[in-house]
Amino acid sequence: MKYKLLGRSGLRVSELCLGCGTIGTNWGPLGADKDESFKILNGFAEEGGNFLDTSNRYQESQSENWVGDFIQKDRDFFVVGTKYSLGDGASDFNGIGLPTNQLDPNNRGNHRKNLRRSVEASLKRLKTDYIDFLWLHIWDYTTPFDEIVLTVNDLIKSGKVLYAGLSSVPAWQVARMNTYADNHGFHPFVAVQNEWSIVERSHEPEFLPMCKELDIGITCWSPLHGGLLSGKYTKGQINPDQPNRVLPHVQDKNEFWFEATQRNLSILDDLSETFDSIDEPWAAISLRWLMQQKDVVSIPIFSVRTFEQLKESLRAIKFELSDEQFSTITNKTTKALQSVLPNYGPYPYTMLEYGSPALPSFFSRDLLWGGTEELISNHRIPEPYKYKK
Repeated sequence: MKYKLLGRSGLRVSELCLGCGTIGTNWGPLGADKDESFKILNGFAEEGGNFLDTSNRYQESQSENWVGDFIQKDRDFFVVGTKYSLGDGASDFNGIGLPTNQLDPNNRGNHRKNLRRSVEASLKRLKTDYIDFLWLHIWDYTTPFDEIVLTVNDLIKSGKVLYAGLSSVPAWQVARMNTYADNHGFHPFVAVQNEWSIVERSHEPEFLPMCKELDIGITCWSPLHGGLLSGKYTKGQINPDQPNRVLPHVQDKNEFWFEATQRNLSILDDLSETFDSIDEPWAAISLRWLMQQKDVVSIPIFSVRTFEQLKESLRAIKFELSDEQFSTITNKTTKALQSVLPNYGPYPYTMLEYGSPALPSFFSRDLLWGGTEELISNHRIPEPYKYKK
């Protein structure tokens, strides 16, 4: 494992980040039990992986609890990233023995009250007195940008947070917040977390020039697109005993993401000969393409449910794509530069409205608002969203 400086910082993080959304069992089959989770975490660490990505909401807060148990073995080695914006676990997993109140207007969002509340709860679950990297999880179209910058800086100055970044936030808001921070001598956001893969490249025209110019790193969520890029749907290697969350959108034209998934499968069809010639797992090749981006620091956040899947993905640190292979993959995936829902715009705008075909069972607005969206009157942006589910 090699290490990269995470964007505009001196922080050294592994060239792959282990996504911990599958560390836990509260999402049923979309996760691993504690024994398998610790086997995955240990396997990643033994290869030199120090960068872990979790959230207050992953596995209904169980992910943070288990990651917190794991990092006690060597707290200083691990760079732990977690997130705020969404409510804590929807069941009794929020660290205080109470289910989340879906009608509490302030237990979600980017605002100061939720930020402080969420960080304090995450610190308890992670069993630590500081968070290495705090991410704003999803843009809420509501909180003033200076409120976010100032509150994050308060937490950095207090020592509870070391670095901060922005996930699923429009590029112009990222630039606005960092310009504000620079002009006032505040700590900037040093990285963004975007959906980025060989079948989702729509952020590139706007984000890549910005990140290069402002020295902002990019961590890439869903780099394997919900397992689609393992090739199992293309090759017909579907195990019915394993969760296949994208499968309904592969097979049923009445599913919401069916057309987008067919487009993505067509991209894989175009790549199949190239991928097969490389003689490495398709998942590892997909990760490697992101790792070798030349103009920005790009770190894939990959998730696995089993130790065997971990070994397959970790092949990405064992080889490099040739210039010709890299260019071929780039050229054969240009369709992915278009939005999966063209009428709604490129990433992150479609994701903020609906979610992603990589996460077909997660509707962003339900996660961000719970049962309060129709109850909150926003005088600044009366209609923050254009579309309804």
